[in-house]
Amino acid sequence: MEPKIVCPDFNLKGKKALVTGASRGIGRALALGLVHAGARVALTARREDALMQTAREVEAIGGTAVVQRMDVTDTDAIRQGIGACARKMDGIDILINNAGCENVRDSLEVTPDLWDTIVDTNLKGAFFCAQAAAKVMEKPDGGTIVNLCSLTSSVGVPTAVAYTSSKSGLLGMTRALAAEWAARKIRVNAIAPGYFHTEMTDVFFQDEAWAQEMKSKIPMNRFGNVQDLVGTTVFLCSAASDYITGQMITIDGGYLSTL
Repeated sequence: MEPKIVCPDFNLKGKKALVTGASRGIGRALALGLVHAGARVALTARREDALMQTAREVEAIGGTAVVQRMDVTDTDAIRQGIGACARKMDGIDILINNAGCENVRDSLEVTPDLWDTIVDTNLKGAFFCAQAAAKVMEKPDGGTIVNLCSLTSSVGVPTAVAYTSSKSGLLGMTRALAAEWAARKIRVNAIAPGYFHTEMTDVFFQDEAWAQEMKSKIPMNRFGNVQDLVGTTVFLCSAASDYITGQMITIDGGYLSTL
């Protein structure tokens, strides 16, 4: 018998999501997008006061938010922070591994401290957040994790060797955890933003000549804005993507297709 075909459910009503780096930029946008889709959110970042604006925006659209200070470079803080959020929300169904950092520097000038800061934030921190969340998600319904990868997960970018290494590693981590945790009913996917002008990437956009040249290479002839990331993230967190795991979806206006 042919299966019944129905419209997939993108609704996240009743789901509990934790977003790292939720005080600004992409993290803030994804947190608000998840709330619009029906989820309750826990907002984490290094500074609790910086999270309050996002929390107020969540409440302004009728949502509820848990605010938790958490430094993703501190594994003890991760364990304690995710545990606290799980207790306050009575569980976690979704983890958005968004917290990240970048520093543009000639590779010959990269120091051990800079390397550790970037890799510990973008890769090590993401893994231990995923590990802590997975322990909470181990239940009949499982859960879903979305990692914030990058164009540098696929291509090399000059003066960004530590960042590129961390984001390439994050893609590998996404695939490995997806393969291992499918048995636990935990799906692990990633999105890879292209060129988006955020506070973290502003150092690139300060170079007007670079910005004009780069925009000319994007088939859609514009840079991304954070709203462009919301739909794909909601999709990956919803029942509409129940048979998708271990994948990275690139959101770049077609840039990679031209290489």
